Amino acid sequence: MNLDQPRPMLADGAMGTLLYSTLGLTGQLCFEALNLTHPDAVAGIHTGYLEAGAQIIKTNSFGASRTRLAAHGQADQVQAINTAAARLARQAVQDSGRRTWVAGSIGPLGARLAPYGRLTPHRAEKEITEQVDALCAAGVDALLLETHLDLAELILGLRIARRLTQIPIFASLTFTRDDRTLTGDSPATAARELHAAGADVLGANCSEGPSQLLRILETMRRAAPAARLSVMPNAGWPERAAGRILYPATPEYFAGFAVAFAAGGASIIGGCCGTTPAHIAAMRQALESAPAPAPVATPSGADVAEPISLTATPSAFAARLARKEFVLAVEMDPPRSFSTQKLVAGGTLLAEAGADVLNVADSPMARMRMSPWAVCHVLQQQVGIDTVLHFPTRGRNLLRIQGDLLAAHALGIRNLFVVMGDPTVIGDYPQASAAYDVVPTGLLRIIKHGLNAGVDQAGAAIGDPTSFFAGAALNPFAEDTEREIGVLRRKLEAGADFLLTQPTFEPDRLRGFLDRYRRTYGPLPVPVLAGLLPLVSERHAAFLANEVPGVHIPDSVVRRLRGEAERVQAEGLRLAIDTAHELRGIVDGLYLMPPHGCYDLVAEIIESVKASAPTP
Repeated sequence: MNLDQPRPMLADGAMGTLLYSTLGLTGQLCFEALNLTHPDAVAGIHTGYLEAGAQIIKTNSFGASRTRLAAHGQADQVQAINTAAARLARQAVQDSGRRTWVAGSIGPLGARLAPYGRLTPHRAEKEITEQVDALCAAGVDALLLETHLDLAELILGLRIARRLTQIPIFASLTFTRDDRTLTGDSPATAARELHAAGADVLGANCSEGPSQLLRILETMRRAAPAARLSVMPNAGWPERAAGRILYPATPEYFAGFAVAFAAGGASIIGGCCGTTPAHIAAMRQALESAPAPAPVATPSGADVAEPISLTATPSAFAARLARKEFVLAVEMDPPRSFSTQKLVAGGTLLAEAGADVLNVADSPMARMRMSPWAVCHVLQQQVGIDTVLHFPTRGRNLLRIQGDLLAAHALGIRNLFVVMGDPTVIGDYPQASAAYDVVPTGLLRIIKHGLNAGVDQAGAAIGDPTSFFAGAALNPFAEDTEREIGVLRRKLEAGADFLLTQPTFEPDRLRGFLDRYRRTYGPLPVPVLAGLLPLVSERHAAFLANEVPGVHIPDSVVRRLRGEAERVQAEGLRLAIDTAHELRGIVDGLYLMPPHGCYDLVAEIIESVKASAPTP
């Protein structure tokens, strides 16, 4: 086999996630040590990929560097583990009788290189040399330096490996949602530098999924048109469900992208986390059924210099809405202290119940609480769920607004809900300044037409553009409907991507508002998530109706909330569930608001809505 054949070579998929699922292991165990303790399990996965049609099998040695193994007390097992990894893959190939390459997998060293870390180049060279020598001595056909986050470390490893062996070397990076490495390098820069450093094949793996890696493949091809390219995506963005990490992309979805990768000029196509032999088999069938890809035209100089579009990278929330899924968002209030244990527990409960995204309010009712972008970051990191940051203009001048937005973006927050904010006079600090420089419509323009275009309000370049998905408030229950439609039109012109409403107790009234807009201007061009708040008492309903602007609760609803507390709470939950089902045919999702932090009530609504969802 050679790398310049008309059709791309097909690599295998995930190893670690399959070991996790088949053996019931935990993420704290050393997957590479299973080469010694559970060789049959590792060999069985290799065999599954060979039967699926893989032409390149990766060894189970991704984390078998000295630093990574030391974290599991296995630092003295570098040679034994890497040797066993190569021999297991080689034996599986021999037993299959297929012509298949064995690629020695080498991941990041597990510590950052100086000057951004304490790993010196000398120590890094020793560790890379140790792993390369062991894999090559055991007879691998190629080396795969994969899932690297730091271009400098990957180039160092590539140069060391090239000095030690003449077998092909594949170099692959992983990218964040912004199409950048963790150290900030673009796909174009990476492609040029890896090609210059002598990679036989260069490319991207892991990352967010096939759609992102197709975009990165095209960018790399423009930047290094003479390079051979590889692409091995995850099976989509991982999601947590029932305490497990699941990957949503199906084999059929991967099959379609396999043809697109081939057309885009990839020499090697495969899978990463969450992919299985079924994904590889589907890709093989698609590639065999499709005509051989035509030679990819060499891009012009102008094409090579073309910058990638960061704003095209969707958040998980934005992607769900784009796929026309009925989205379930839940509001969470930041804690009053720095402790986040209860916050994470609540977020985990909601994620396991089926919530798609968590909305984090900013000082609700003007009460002092933790900054919401820190809460979003904690939830995204520890719960593994997408978030929407509520971003009020209240109390912020133009300088702070833009600085806070850049900070949020740096923390991985992409979804914003732009609001005026509760007035400080009703909160804990009535003397605090409520001054603001812009109204929500103006802030939407700053985000969508400024920061997302790579400039600040003054027109100065900020470097890379941000990729915010920004929403605004909609009050379909306003007494002056024409005025509210006018406000809505201005928000849409400013660039609003989605709309959230106040709690809905009259679905017909919401439907009437949307119908009125449709008759005048056509279908609403952005999705709407209707607010839904379970009522827990008559007093609760009276407070909302009398003290929260934009909330209207009919007398018929209030009458259902009279009686003993336990019965009233159950009735409030039934009312919310009935309203949720009625809203499914009117709006694009629900924005659930737990009363007094009662996440269990909202979880029941989510489960009821999910259970009644039509089968795709």
